[in-house]
Amino acid sequence: MNSDSESLQSQCLGWLLTDHVKNTEQSVECEENDGVKNLHNEATASKSSEPKLGGTPQTFKLGEIPTVQDRFQAVLKRRLQIQVQEHPPLFPWETQLIDYPDFVDEPSMTLVPSWGWMVQQSKLNLPRALPERVFQQLLEKCQAMVTSSVPLGAKLVQVVENFFPNESQALNDIAGLVLRSTYRSVSTLETIPNIQSDYSDLQPRQQMALSLLAAKQLLENLTLPLSATSPVVERQWLTTVGNLDIRVEYQSVGKLTKLLVQAELPVKGTLALRGSGTLAMATSSTSGYLSVELDCEQLCPTYTLEVEFPEIDQQPLLFVINLTM
Repeated sequence: MNSDSESLQSQCLGWLLTDHVKNTEQSVECEENDGVKNLHNEATASKSSEPKLGGTPQTFKLGEIPTVQDRFQAVLKRRLQIQVQEHPPLFPWETQLIDYPDFVDEPSMTLVPSWGWMVQQSKLNLPRALPERVFQQLLEKCQAMVTSSVPLGAKLVQVVENFFPNESQALNDIAGLVLRSTYRSVSTLETIPNIQSDYSDLQPRQQMALSLLAAKQLLENLTLPLSATSPVVERQWLTTVGNLDIRVEYQSVGKLTKLLVQAELPVKGTLALRGSGTLAMATSSTSGYLSVELDCEQLCPTYTLEVEFPEIDQQPLLFVINLTM
């Protein structure tokens, strides 16, 4: 019975995601360049305004035709040069003429790190990729909500509600479908229907379902559950410079207990492990192996792990470690 109910929920979510959306096309009209057209008319007029003798149209011999063509081309070239000098062309991003320096002093250049954590979207099990702006905001909201103690369904709604104001009831309904769906494992790619339409062309309820699916998987990626029966958990997060591999282990030997984090870094970075009012940090100046550990004299149900890569992002990536014994 439970299997039939879960299958029905999956079918409902699949139907919601694959609902057809009509695409509209816009036609673009091309206009003729008036400047070139006028130049051609003026040049043509200049030919017709040649001096006439006795009112009789002037005729040319076959050998004189190249001379007329040369003059026409010279007039056209001169007029074009005058227009370019009076109205120099601009780059697409310019609105007025700008004087650029001949060279840039390299030490004075300031590069703003890109959002290096965002390429993880390619590892998610989604029927359609989200726009970069939408995914960035979802990840930021998930980072803010990952340590919250509210139930997962409520977290999902709070993560995406800013995208769909005044749609709380619809979000709650679809969040229930997402939680009960069979799309629980990122390895079951074949179970999710493929969406051909762009995100902006989807119906609002389809956008809700897609955003909730992404938020659910992000929160799962950022949560590291540990227990007495499962004292080890591993995660992999794709960055713009390679994979970040994390292994978290709860160790207990007699009265001595500790939390050990081992990471394989794609670039130099810092690990910060917090819990029970204590902090343990480790920094590496190169890529490679890095570890940090924290004694657990007073067992804390929640710990946080921050991974910081200044070269690719100004913000650290925050994981939550939930410990149940």
